[in-house]
Amino acid sequence: MRRISARLVAAALVCVAASTAAPSVAQDIKLPSSLTWTAYDTGSSGFNIAVAVGKVLKDKHGADVRILPAGNDVARLSPLKANRAQVSAMGIGSYFAQEGVFEFAVKEWGPQQLRLMISSTDCNAISLGVARDTGVKEIKDLKGKRVGGVVGSPALNQNALAILAFGNLTANDVRLVEFSSYGAMWKGMLNNEVDAAIASSISGQVKEVDASPRGIIFPPTPASDTAGWTRLHKIGPYFMPHKATCGSGGMSPQNPVELPAYAYPIFMAYASQPADQVYGITKAMIVDYDAYKDAAPGAAGLSVQRQNLTWVLPYHEGAIKALKEAGIWKAEHDSYNAKLVERQTALAKAWDEFLKSNPPDDKDAFRAAWMAVRKKALSKVAMESVFE
Repeated sequence: MRRISARLVAAALVCVAASTAAPSVAQDIKLPSSLTWTAYDTGSSGFNIAVAVGKVLKDKHGADVRILPAGNDVARLSPLKANRAQVSAMGIGSYFAQEGVFEFAVKEWGPQQLRLMISSTDCNAISLGVARDTGVKEIKDLKGKRVGGVVGSPALNQNALAILAFGNLTANDVRLVEFSSYGAMWKGMLNNEVDAAIASSISGQVKEVDASPRGIIFPPTPASDTAGWTRLHKIGPYFMPHKATCGSGGMSPQNPVELPAYAYPIFMAYASQPADQVYGITKAMIVDYDAYKDAAPGAAGLSVQRQNLTWVLPYHEGAIKALKEAGIWKAEHDSYNAKLVERQTALAKAWDEFLKSNPPDDKDAFRAAWMAVRKKALSKVAMESVFE
């Protein structure tokens, strides 16, 4: 009896400890009663992941998260710039916005002070999905085919051009077909209006095409093809060779496909967002990982252990606090992050001076003038311009 009682007491103490530990974590995480985030179109993997995370923030921390789908990068960032949204589940457009290039090389935008929070690197890839009925097997086979693009979305368009470059193709070697949004582009794939389009291999739209009579494949980009990767990196330096094991087109752990990849979605905020708020959101995404990791394809890639702390965008100070508490942010990451912030500062200063110089009103002339100023400013601080 005494032995049984001792076990019961021990069990009771464990239960009490468990019941008191969970609230202490919740009390450390303070979130607003409502948050607004932006993401890619409904049905995209980025949107689905944002919804899955938002549900957990509601269930565990009482924060109502409204997800606004948007068809291009400008539309995704506009609510954040206007302070009507706090977070965006972006793609590589966040890097283009930081750099002030492509659609952001206009008077209304310029280089943006964006900061990383947390991002997903999973078993999927980001490349050109090609309708199987085209007979295409390799990237070079896309010559003369119809390739989709999205108005106002430099991320999608630049990615497509980077993948084409792997096959030694340019925009002049294919027929570019423009659409109003990512969703519209993939409807175009279904409707046989286009033959290839950029996407994550786990996107809902890609799955829909895969199940249609057209079918889908992702032509490989083998890491062993160094010439192909050199061409790809000249246009998309943020890509990395990756063995994709999940997604449409037949890829699996038993049948991996060598494809390009980078983190997606990239949860980010403006540097001006309060550090305590960004900390709370990032912290919640770290400690509540088990609650959402299986809720949407790709969500498992948000594991804190999969974060790239030396990428092309700096982290927000609030996110850094959460990452330090998770034990993965080290002293060497501080100096790396500081260099990225220095890059943003140099770009912001150059932009302000450029606007004061009475730049041309013509859109193309404005962009050309800014790109020249931008290159010179980065050269002064011994940094690569990357984009010409």
